[in-house]
Amino acid sequence: MKKFLFLIIIVLACASFSQRETTWTAIGDSITYLNDHPDETGHRVTKGYLTRVTEQLPHIRYTNQGHNGWTAVRIAKEIEQLGLEKADIYSVFLGTNDWWAGLPLGTMDDYLGNTGNGTFYGAYRTIINKLRSLNAEADIVLVTPMQRVDFVYLQNMKNNAWGSYREKNGQSLAQFAAAVKAIGRHEHIKVADLYNRKEISLKKLVKFKRLKDTATGDYRNYPYPDFIGVPFDPSADAYPYPREAIDMTYDGLHPSDKGNEVIAKMLVKIMKKWK
Repeated sequence: MKKFLFLIIIVLACASFSQRETTWTAIGDSITYLNDHPDETGHRVTKGYLTRVTEQLPHIRYTNQGHNGWTAVRIAKEIEQLGLEKADIYSVFLGTNDWWAGLPLGTMDDYLGNTGNGTFYGAYRTIINKLRSLNAEADIVLVTPMQRVDFVYLQNMKNNAWGSYREKNGQSLAQFAAAVKAIGRHEHIKVADLYNRKEISLKKLVKFKRLKDTATGDYRNYPYPDFIGVPFDPSADAYPYPREAIDMTYDGLHPSDKGNEVIAKMLVKIMKKWK
């Protein structure tokens, strides 16, 4: 009888110390979406940041609400059609597509005044309002856009874009990152600041960009920033980021395994404190 009672006590003790399942909804663009679609990276990515976080925090179960190519403005406009559900944790990782699309950043007044989805600031207010309506007690983490060099889509080289070393439509990507940080400060929400992370700075995103030397016509490996301004013809040139060019990104924009590991470490540091 004593042995039986002792066994019950042990079982109850183990149950009391076990962590309950925590639900996490990750809202984002293609960087989040690709976690569950490695085939679309040409299998250059084996594990995205969502998988890496939940491997280190196995009590967390994620729902991937990454939408390929979407902006914060589009997420906000379609927020009621996304099928978002109540979760314990929400992360919002957006901004790079808003910048490239030339959408207006707006100001903190757009956020404070809830002026609608015409600006990045206003769209973030819509998103955060929705998350709090789903679960007012949920933990929220905002993720700034990471820096980017010249993006060339692996599946279609005509889909390409210059890096965050230049402005687009008179706006810098740094301004969008600063907006996310400002919203986080105002709302007392944790922010994972990828934009200013040294490990994923512009010089470390790719090892080189392989382009034709304009003088000789031969291919050369140009490191950043030497490739800026060197012509690239998507209809005639080879893909400029062979596998040996991969560093923190595999295509100038989307994180590689190394890049996803940096993102995951930052999120784990924040999320491991939320039991």
